[in-house]
Amino acid sequence: MRYLPLAFDVQNRPCLIVGGGAIATRKARLLCKAGARLWVVAPEIASELRQLVSDSNGALFETTYCADYLQRAELVIAASDSAEVNAQVSADARARHLPVNVVDAPQLCTFTFPAMVERGDLSIGINSGGAAPVLTRRIRAQIEALLSPGLAALVELAARVRTRVKAALPEARRKDFWEWVFSGPVASCMEAGKLAEGEKALLNALQVWQGSPAPTGEVYLVGGGPGDPDLLTFRALRLMQQADAVLYDRLVSPAVLDLVRRDAERIYVGKKKAFHSVPQSDINQLLVDLANKGKKVLRLKGGDPFIFGRGGEEIDKLAEHGIPFQVVPGITAASGCASYAGIPLTHRDYAQSVRFITGHLQEGSLDLPWSELASVGQTLVFYMGLTGLRTICTELTRHGLSAETPAALIEKGTTPAQRVIVGDLKTLPDLAQNKAVKAPTLTIVGGVVSLHEKLHWYQRDQSDLQPPVCGN
Repeated sequence: MRYLPLAFDVQNRPCLIVGGGAIATRKARLLCKAGARLWVVAPEIASELRQLVSDSNGALFETTYCADYLQRAELVIAASDSAEVNAQVSADARARHLPVNVVDAPQLCTFTFPAMVERGDLSIGINSGGAAPVLTRRIRAQIEALLSPGLAALVELAARVRTRVKAALPEARRKDFWEWVFSGPVASCMEAGKLAEGEKALLNALQVWQGSPAPTGEVYLVGGGPGDPDLLTFRALRLMQQADAVLYDRLVSPAVLDLVRRDAERIYVGKKKAFHSVPQSDINQLLVDLANKGKKVLRLKGGDPFIFGRGGEEIDKLAEHGIPFQVVPGITAASGCASYAGIPLTHRDYAQSVRFITGHLQEGSLDLPWSELASVGQTLVFYMGLTGLRTICTELTRHGLSAETPAALIEKGTTPAQRVIVGDLKTLPDLAQNKAVKAPTLTIVGGVVSLHEKLHWYQRDQSDLQPPVCGN
């Protein structure tokens, strides 16, 4: 992103607007809402703008702009009808290290005004850096429809009792208390306009929380899917936003990890070939230790935690220690990567069954039931099989499958970096080597792979698609 979202405190601070027309008036309305003192410089000044300046105890200067007017300003807006004047205002403000906004000229701005949703002191800004203002307005309208007007009263109540809550509860419990306030009966009362009832419910609850022992934490075992954050479940996303600490694997994509609560403690416990950053037994114990400190712990895994994810081992340890937990399934790599590659795992004409197999080498070899696997009419999906790819192809051929059986290797499936290498059991190992394929990968073997060329959609070139023709 080009612009870092920030919030300016302009309460009773001098803010200079260069311009006196409708655009300048719109900016002045926003600044007045935030309590700014307006200084306006323009040869002609609209009547509403005059009134806004008066209401803010500001000053009017009905004259042409010069840099002297910047001497006491703390924030500057150029909104005149002259591009030359606006550019000069920007240059002068930058020379003095003053934040400046030039209307409809993002290249001259050091800050921009977002499209805003307001509920009292709660404000949400949507900003495209000036690139797509119509889109930001559309998103604002969508958010407006979602948020109750009663949130303003809830924010005001929280501000009024915040110091009291801080004094009554230790830091570890305050977050949970506020989560309860904002998602339970207090919020419902305030949004319904029952202000006194909502405040009473909050204060009663605070007494109960103050006198009760801290609860044991909880662990969320969540499948993060194969990489594309759009494939997360709603429940996964909600728990990712609640967690105090997150233990995550190498296969969790950066785009998925970005959706975790920003202030959560992040602990990398990933594994890769020939290197285990944290032994599995230590991961299991760490989950127990963090939960016993009262924390909500997110165990975030790539794909699905119960499919080659060792999730069962982890919750077995939690159950042994009486730690509450919940499991959220994720889209496993076989399903996600195959779908994004246009390879159906089953198909009436090619495969009536599918098998998920770990291709991870154990002490340099693969001990698998090759005779069972080397059967026509089924799809084989090998997880973690890149290092053992040549062994997999050789053994399947040696046990009866044709060397021309279609096979595909999917690298970084469901992400923008996805690559699909298609060959057969004879050619795929060399193709992978020549194309320098790197983990994470998934290998699919079977007749369904032959459908890739016809059915792939995720990275298909759609440049020849014509836009719809609108009627008169």
